[in-house]
Amino acid sequence: CSHAPVAPPAVEAAKAAPQPAFSAEGLTALEARMQAYVDDGAVQGIATRLVKDGEVVSELKAGIRRAADQAPVEDDTIWRIYSMSKPVTGVALMTLWEEGAFQLDDPITKYFPEFEGMKVFKGLDAAGQPILETPARVATVRDLMSHTAGFGYGLRSGDYVNDQFQAKQVFQSPDLAELATRVSTIPLMYEPGTTWSYSISVDLQARLVEVLTGERFSHALKARVLAPLGMGDTGFYVRDADYDRFSDVWGWSPEQFAFVPLPMPAFQFRKDTVAAELGGHGLVSTMRDYDRFAHMLANGGELDGVRILKPETVKMMATNVLPENVFVGHDGISGTDPAGGGFGLDFGVVTDGAATGNGFPDGAFMWGGAAGTWFWVDPVNNLYFIGMVQRFGQGGPPFDARETSARMVYEALTPAQ
Repeated sequence: CSHAPVAPPAVEAAKAAPQPAFSAEGLTALEARMQAYVDDGAVQGIATRLVKDGEVVSELKAGIRRAADQAPVEDDTIWRIYSMSKPVTGVALMTLWEEGAFQLDDPITKYFPEFEGMKVFKGLDAAGQPILETPARVATVRDLMSHTAGFGYGLRSGDYVNDQFQAKQVFQSPDLAELATRVSTIPLMYEPGTTWSYSISVDLQARLVEVLTGERFSHALKARVLAPLGMGDTGFYVRDADYDRFSDVWGWSPEQFAFVPLPMPAFQFRKDTVAAELGGHGLVSTMRDYDRFAHMLANGGELDGVRILKPETVKMMATNVLPENVFVGHDGISGTDPAGGGFGLDFGVVTDGAATGNGFPDGAFMWGGAAGTWFWVDPVNNLYFIGMVQRFGQGGPPFDARETSARMVYEALTPAQ
């Protein structure tokens, strides 16, 4: 039995640790490229963080969060994460799955009786009226979590189903119950289980959490995910006391040849402008908070002794569930048709890393947000990366940070020592 003190061996072990997994030159190049997006005018502000083996190995904050006083991007800047809300909602729902509250192959009509008898849109007849047919089967919760349930979204227009989302003001619903009711009056775009189509399904997952818990979604989300992880700045609106930390969201002005703040009330996330608590794109967060979430995922569902999900549940969520010859139409990261990409339960999943061209290994999982935010978790190399920007719409200098950050991270990764 050794009587040596505990501390010195720990110190010696730290000294003998293997060389860093990243080259200093590679990380410097990564940070310089992220900085260059600000210098080139592609974004007004950016924050990125790369974590390997639980340690921050690269961090950058550049540019401004607000036009009025040129306030800089800080550690505690609050960002609109839009569709990066989706994995958070999915994790909350899967805590209920682990408790046995539902099965993934349950028909959604078990929890949404209003969806009984929904039809599939098959085109317009000669008189311009919709042709509707009964689907071959009812969508399941698994379909709902993998964007294969057939629902539309209403984020774009020009087709009958998505135009109906806009006409019926689905996103202006006062709560998630009314949102589900309005969705139930709109036909499906596709037969359930046959096609991946980005959809309102994660807002319906938020409603499912309400149905299963009897609580408002925000309360259940806080109890199951946000509070246990210490994500105190993540929510559906920005508190008045915290508004100074909230970034502007920017759109390209051809007249000023620069990104300028967008004033629309829907972008402001004040409590009185928020209607339904949208699980699909309703959250704001900080780098610190989303780091807590990504770290939990990278750890297989646990952080600082608090377990949110079992490791096998996280692995299942990050496993491709799409049928053969069904592909992700866009990956939430690049906005383009991805090579080597599939979809799990509320995550895009890399199924063929070599095909991505960005260095991703098979099994990496990810998503992004409409204002440019992005993240991925790489279980093979035990790393994750988060990028925060607020850049909306088209125009302006090109912004390819999502692809470029991945390529440069993996270029900087040296072989295991």
